[in-house]
Amino acid sequence: MTPTTVFLPRRTATLAAFALGLAVLTPSLHAQAPLRAVASFSILGDIVKEVGGDRVAVDVLVGPGADAHVFQPTPAHARLVGQAQVVFANGLGFEGWLSRLLKTSAYKGRPVIVSQGIQPLKGETDHDHDSHKKGHGHDHGESDPHAWQSVGNVKVYARNIAKALCQADAASCDLYNRNARAYEMQLNELDAEIRAAWAPIPVAQRKVITSHDAFGYYARDQQVAFLAPQGVSTESEASARGVAQLVRQIRKDQIKALFVESISDPRLIEQIARETGVKPSGALYSDSLSAPGGAAPNYIELMRFNTRALTAAVRGQ
Repeated sequence: MTPTTVFLPRRTATLAAFALGLAVLTPSLHAQAPLRAVASFSILGDIVKEVGGDRVAVDVLVGPGADAHVFQPTPAHARLVGQAQVVFANGLGFEGWLSRLLKTSAYKGRPVIVSQGIQPLKGETDHDHDSHKKGHGHDHGESDPHAWQSVGNVKVYARNIAKALCQADAASCDLYNRNARAYEMQLNELDAEIRAAWAPIPVAQRKVITSHDAFGYYARDQQVAFLAPQGVSTESEASARGVAQLVRQIRKDQIKALFVESISDPRLIEQIARETGVKPSGALYSDSLSAPGGAAPNYIELMRFNTRALTAAVRGQ
């Protein structure tokens, strides 16, 4: 008996083929859906992207050029956090607004504190400035939160991020660990590059003025004395007595390196420049990346840019 051939109308055949293709593709598309992550600020967001690669979609709360010290979350930020599968924070008191945001967003997990396991530096106890403004939740307590200014600490960040991503997405754990190891190799090269840049400069000459005290970890690693009219938060106010002491020290030690920061109001540094006759050397990136295409679009380029600027300034170039 000759088999009967059934001809479907063209529209019906097309729909059937589409449905069959969709049925085949849907599991694959579902498997490739990226893990949704939120990072508290731009520098941390970049590190999460390095470890997560294409498997992780990263949203950043405090974007490039913005100041996390004075950040005020909006309902849109709460929605991002509420939809996230994992939330990454620096910790050490840096994100004083985070606990309120987590409650508002109804996020069900705990944030991953990427600084877990580092040895924190003490914060503001040695600084002569007015206390933090009250009521904003930005008090850093006793620890300096700017731990990413040490390349060695960022290696710890990367490992903590990989561990958290493995817990959230076990199927891609090998990928996260490979990415973290590859990134650590880049960080090793960066660390050697920074140390080589400072090596020819006498330690006694390594003195720098910045807007706020964000470079304590860099100072420790590279034996650089950073002096600042503000404390570890841009919300702290410099006292008149503290500024006067700083001006006297700049004159006494003939300090040549005077920097504003990309997130800070430049007026205080400009005042110090007028009183000392020291010309500002430009801007450093402390708590934020630059916009894409700028001088510091990622963490590694940020550290390279700052190191080039700092070493040139202390030489008087």
